[in-house]
Amino acid sequence: MGDHSERFWAELNAVYEAAERPTLDRLVHLGRRQQPPMTVSKSTINDWLGSKSVPGTKHTAYFLVLAAFLQARAKQVGQGYTARPRGFWQQLLTRAQTERSAARGGRPITVKAPLPPMGPVTLPPPASGFTGRTELLEEIMDRLDPDRAQTEAAVVISAVGMGGVGKTALALQAAHQARERRWFPGGILFADLRGYSPGTELDVANVTDQFLRALGTKAKDLPPTPQEKQDAWHLLLNVLAAQGRPLLTVLDNVRTPGQVSALLPPPPHRALVTSCQTLSTLPALQIALDPLHPTEAVALLDEALRVGGSSDERVSTQPAAARRLAELCGYLPLALRITAALLRDEPERPLADQADELEDARTRLDALKYDGDDSQGRPLAVRATFELSYRHLTEPQAMAFRLLAATPGPDISTAAAAVLLDRPDSRRLLADLARAHLLQPAPSERWAMHDLVHLFADDHGRAHAEADRRDMAVTRLLDYYLAMARAGDSHLDATPDVPPSDVFSGRDAALAWLDRECATLLTAAVAPSARHHPAGVQLSAAIANFLSERRRFADLLGITTAAINVLRETNDRYQEGQALDNLGYSLTEVRRFDEAIDAHRAAIEIFHEAGDRHQECRALNHLGFVLTQMRRFGEAIDAHTTAAKIFHEAGDSHSEAEALDHLGVVLSEVGRFDEAIKAHTTAIGVFRQTRGHNRHTEGKALNNLGFTLQRMGRFEEAIDAHRQDLMICRVIGDLHGEAKAQGNVGSALAQLRRFDEAIDAHSTAIDIFRRAGDLHAEGVMLSNLGSDLQRVGRFDEAIEVHRAAVLILREAGDPYREAVARNNWTIAHNERWQNEASKPPSNYRKPGSHLGHTT
Repeated sequence: MGDHSERFWAELNAVYEAAERPTLDRLVHLGRRQQPPMTVSKSTINDWLGSKSVPGTKHTAYFLVLAAFLQARAKQVGQGYTARPRGFWQQLLTRAQTERSAARGGRPITVKAPLPPMGPVTLPPPASGFTGRTELLEEIMDRLDPDRAQTEAAVVISAVGMGGVGKTALALQAAHQARERRWFPGGILFADLRGYSPGTELDVANVTDQFLRALGTKAKDLPPTPQEKQDAWHLLLNVLAAQGRPLLTVLDNVRTPGQVSALLPPPPHRALVTSCQTLSTLPALQIALDPLHPTEAVALLDEALRVGGSSDERVSTQPAAARRLAELCGYLPLALRITAALLRDEPERPLADQADELEDARTRLDALKYDGDDSQGRPLAVRATFELSYRHLTEPQAMAFRLLAATPGPDISTAAAAVLLDRPDSRRLLADLARAHLLQPAPSERWAMHDLVHLFADDHGRAHAEADRRDMAVTRLLDYYLAMARAGDSHLDATPDVPPSDVFSGRDAALAWLDRECATLLTAAVAPSARHHPAGVQLSAAIANFLSERRRFADLLGITTAAINVLRETNDRYQEGQALDNLGYSLTEVRRFDEAIDAHRAAIEIFHEAGDRHQECRALNHLGFVLTQMRRFGEAIDAHTTAAKIFHEAGDSHSEAEALDHLGVVLSEVGRFDEAIKAHTTAIGVFRQTRGHNRHTEGKALNNLGFTLQRMGRFEEAIDAHRQDLMICRVIGDLHGEAKAQGNVGSALAQLRRFDEAIDAHSTAIDIFRRAGDLHAEGVMLSNLGSDLQRVGRFDEAIEVHRAAVLILREAGDPYREAVARNNWTIAHNERWQNEASKPPSNYRKPGSHLGHTT
């Protein structure tokens, strides 16, 4: 018998079993369906599967088709089989053919010879219903492959989120596949070192004894000292290597490198190690195991409910509840298996009921428990599994773990964690917790916790709150976030009187920090811990400009509403006025105009009562903007004119310029173009004097000037103004402003009959607006693009684009622009009909004017 033939039969039988043993008739029919047809008999295929012969050269092509079919079927069945590339099967067959030809003169074996003896296999059974982890399993199998030359024989599988993520299940799946493929004739030895289990850990000497006995050493012959045991172990490994009998060791539940470093075998032997720690000092490939993908988690829940041949159909018939259950389990295999066990006890219980039981975060960990232990004596309880890891932390590590659960948001930066922990070794503590997989390191020096781990840490944090001085730590953190948010905002709303903070090097750095921390700041602004902290009402104001620039108006609406509720409880009228002004602005951007007007007027009243004319005029200016959107132009002109006059009297030239710019937009709408141009030009001049502080306002004023110039027919000048705005937007990274400028450039180009350029500009604007989620602006630009297309005779495309514009503008709640788009849609239909009829237009009308897009 030859090694290559043995390897061939082992691989073929492994994939045949994984494919659930399709019939020989099915496999014969597979060959007949090929082009050209391939003829092979059932007895021939049976000989291959029975380890009696290997395919000859005339059957090579069919065998490769057979291998591909079996692998595809195994993947469909979902048995966790790791597929092999076509080149692997080709090489495997060639080696086996060469070996058999040399041994038998090319004649196939007709009598089955006994297989070579297999060494001891002490593996526990594989996890039932194993699913997912396909790529990781392929990577592990690639490293275990005895045909692969490598200097490091071990693979360490560590786990995000402490226990329960499926480390042992993955290791056993790989080890059993290796056994089926007969990769390790020296044997496959398993040992649970109990590093994170109840009871005493196993040391090197105990495991060495276990392995030596498994390999045939009698108890009376075991060496007496730990060092002699290790010597005997390594001597036996050398003997097996010399015999060409590699061995696989599976070392499960390891806590420290010292538990296993002396046990790791050298090549050609292999080792699989599982741990809740990242054992970086071991010479091994490190594989970090994350929770399952949502689809894999639902599949595991389904498999676990069907264990033992059950016909439980609840996952397939209640898919939404199954997805919710998987999410509440944190996609953690242990939690999913516990949930499945509970559901098997109540086969009539709807999945939604079980999900409702897990919904309460305060009791979720207690609900994820099933009486009894698993096959290795470990508790079937998420909390108890986590507790086994938590007890091995040092006190500084445990305290850091507890405090980190108090931070708002999905993650925390290294700098913020240092403020929270208030320790010089905070960075080291974060790394220690990440190595224990209690934290998940993320890009840009950020750290996160798995949802269930966070609940566990928070439970301990509340229990130790007084000793840990948790309230003081959270206060420090909120102080830090508020101070940094204000520093960032100073770069977005800088004026000559209020220079930007030197915390950030410039506007780009401030925006980058705000982008990274946005999710955390939004959570902090509404967190219960912030209700009695200034951040509860002031964070919303500090990040209002940022959220506006990033077009996150729903977020701004949410945190501003929360701040107003807190301010009304404390009767802080002045800050309530500021919050109402921001609320009105966010309501305007989501096109809830009547509510926006109410909010701004309430703010104006509060500032008037307080005698703050400056803030009153700012709110009045914002009110004018809403009135413009509602096409109540007369009232809007009054509001902006009054605001500009009072700002002028107060000597606030920057705020006056903003009011004049808004006034120019309204004047342009009512046809008072000369006055509009004067207002925009004056504003641009003021903004340019403060260019070093805020170029954003200069760009907006240029955009508005260009729009007015278009209405006057001065299209070349308009293009120049819009392109200046475009340049500014690109410099400061304002994508939304860039899209508006592109759209207005396109409108001007269309008026100059440069339609191809106009189409390009409008298409670019649409793409940016769509990515930014600005539905209204996307609808406006689609209407303009449709007009461009019909002017160049592309009527079918124009009709589709106009139709999309009508639907979007209706959804956005803009009846005026919807009517314009609908009119253009009708004209496009008429022009297509006239063009197809080859008749000159009888009542030709130009497409409706471009809608433009003002600030």
